[in-house]
Amino acid sequence: MSTLQCLNQVKARTYFSVLEFGACADGKTDNSKAFLAAWNQACNLTGENGVLIPTGVFLLRPVVFRGPCKGSVVFQIRGVLKAPTDKASLLDHWISFQYIDQLMINGGGSLDGEGASAWPLNNCSKDPNCPPLPVSMRLDFVTNSRISSITSINSKNFHFNVFACKNITISHIRISAPEDSPNTDGIHLGSSTDIRILDSVFGTGDDCISMGPGSKNININNVHCGPGHGISIGSLGGSKKDADVTGIVVRNCSLVGTSNGIRMKTWAPSYPLLVSNLTFEQIKLRNVSNPIFIDQQYCPSRTCDQKSSSSVKIKDVKFTQIWGTTKSQVAVNLQCSKSTPCERIELNDINMGYIGQGKGPKGHISITSSCANVHGVASGKQNPSSCF
Repeated sequence: MSTLQCLNQVKARTYFSVLEFGACADGKTDNSKAFLAAWNQACNLTGENGVLIPTGVFLLRPVVFRGPCKGSVVFQIRGVLKAPTDKASLLDHWISFQYIDQLMINGGGSLDGEGASAWPLNNCSKDPNCPPLPVSMRLDFVTNSRISSITSINSKNFHFNVFACKNITISHIRISAPEDSPNTDGIHLGSSTDIRILDSVFGTGDDCISMGPGSKNININNVHCGPGHGISIGSLGGSKKDADVTGIVVRNCSLVGTSNGIRMKTWAPSYPLLVSNLTFEQIKLRNVSNPIFIDQQYCPSRTCDQKSSSSVKIKDVKFTQIWGTTKSQVAVNLQCSKSTPCERIELNDINMGYIGQGKGPKGHISITSSCANVHGVASGKQNPSSCF
C-alpha cells in the first residue's frame, strides 16, 4: 500500500464543537440554535464530519436534525443533554434525526429526559386520545447508521423510537428510568428492517424493547432487561396500516424482576397481518412474571369485546433454552386466536422454577403451562410440562 493510500485511510474528520456556535454548558441556556448551526456545518460537507458536544450540561429544547447530508456525520455526545420541563416543550419528540444516511451517535455522554416533570401528565391509560409526551430520541428514515455508548435516563415517553429505518446498529447503551414511570419503553421499533440491538442494559418502566408493526429482520443479542415489562412484540393489529412482523431473533439475553419475559400481544378484534419466523434462544430469567406469553386477547383498558378474536396469524416461533425462575404459576401461557390459531410453535429445553407465593416448599411448587388454539411440538426438558 502506498503512502498516499495510507494517508487517505487515516484522513482526520472535521468536528464542529457546539461551543464555537455559542452553546453554553450552564444547564439553563437553550442551546438548540447552536446545536443546529453545528449540525448544518457538518451535514453540508462531503466526507465524514462531526458535531462535538463536550463535557458539561447543555439544556436543549426540542430540535430536529434533518438530512439528507452530503457525507456521513458523527454526533458525538460527551456531556449531558438536559431536556426542558415546561409544557410548551411537550411535543412528540425531544431530539429527532430525520432522513439521514451514515449517521453515528456516540461519545459516552447522556440524555436526561427530565421525565418526572411530565409523568403525572400521562393519562393514556384512561384517555386513548391523550397527547403524546416527548420521545427522548427519535430516528425517522435513517439508514446505515450506528448508535453506541450513550446513556438515556428518565425519558418522558420512550427513550428511543426507531421508525422507517434500515440497517441500524444500537450497541453499548444504558437505559434507566423508575420501575413505575409510564410508557418509558427503552427502544421501540416500527416499520424498520435490519436492526441490531447489542450488548446493552435496560431498566425502565415499560418494555425494555418493543417491536411494533413492520419490524423485520431484528437481531437482539446480549441484552439485560430489568426492571421493566420484558421484551415484547406488539401490540399488533390495531390499525389497518399495520405491516407484517418477521425475522426476529432474541438470543443470549437476561431478564430480572420484569413483569413479563418474552411476550407477544395482539388486539382482538384486529386487522389481519402475519407474525412469523421468530426465535427466542438462550434466555435467562430471574424472578420474572409471565416468562413465555402469547396474548392474542390484548386489551389493557379491559373494555374490549372478549368474545371477539384476533386476525393476527402467528406461526413458526421457536422458544429454545429458556431457563430461570418465575413468580407466575402459569409459566408458559400461549393464548392464541380462535379464528387464526398459532401454528408451528416449538418449545425446546424449557426449565423454570417457581419462587412466587403459593402452597408447598419454596422452589418446588408445581408450575403449569396453558395453551389455547395453538399447534406445536415440544422437545428436551419441559418444566413446566408442555401443554401440547
